[in-house]
Amino acid sequence: MVTLAKRSFFFVPALLILVLFLSSCGSTTTSATQPPAATKDTSGDYGNSSATPTTAPTTAPADTTGIVVKTTSATVNGKSVTILTDAKGLTLYYFMPDTSSKTACTASCASTWPPLLSSSTGTPKSEGSLSAALEVYPNANGKQIVYNDHPLYTFSGDTSPGQTNGEGIGGKWFVVTTDLAKNQA
Repeated sequence: MVTLAKRSFFFVPALLILVLFLSSCGSTTTSATQPPAATKDTSGDYGNSSATPTTAPTTAPADTTGIVVKTTSATVNGKSVTILTDAKGLTLYYFMPDTSSKTACTASCASTWPPLLSSSTGTPKSEGSLSAALEVYPNANGKQIVYNDHPLYTFSGDTSPGQTNGEGIGGKWFVVTTDLAKNQA
C-alpha cells in the first residue's frame, strides 16, 4: 500500500504538468479585440473636449479613380443645393470654430465627426466643379482634407449617402456646399 501512495505522489503532479503542457500546445486561435465603447461628448456641440479619443479617425478611402471628394445635389434646410461628399457619397461638414490653421474638433469630437484624412501626398482629387481648391493641412487629426480653408468631416449620424443629419447641430456644424466661402465660418 505504501508503494501505491508513493507512486501516486509522483504520478498526479506529473499528470497535471503533462495536461498543462498539452493544452498550451494545442492549435492557436486569435480573437479580435473590440474597440472601447464611445464616450459621451459633454461639450454640448460636439466640439473639442479633454477626453481621449475612443476610436481613431479613419482615412477616407478614395475610389478607384483616386477621387476623395464628390459633388451631388441635396435638400438642405428646404433648398436644393450642390454639396460635397466623400468618395462613398457621405455628406461632408465643416465646424464653425475651426480655422485654417487650427482644428477645434479633436479627441471625442472626432469620434462623432470623423475627419476626412488623406493617405496620399499631393492635392486631393474631386469629381464635379468646385469653386475653391481642395488642400491637405496637417493638424491634430492628421493630414486633414480642407476645402476653402475649412477642414472637412463626415457625421456618424449619417448612415447612407444623401443624408444631412448633421446640418445645424449645436449651431456650429454645417453641410459643405460648393460655394462655401472662406469668411463663412
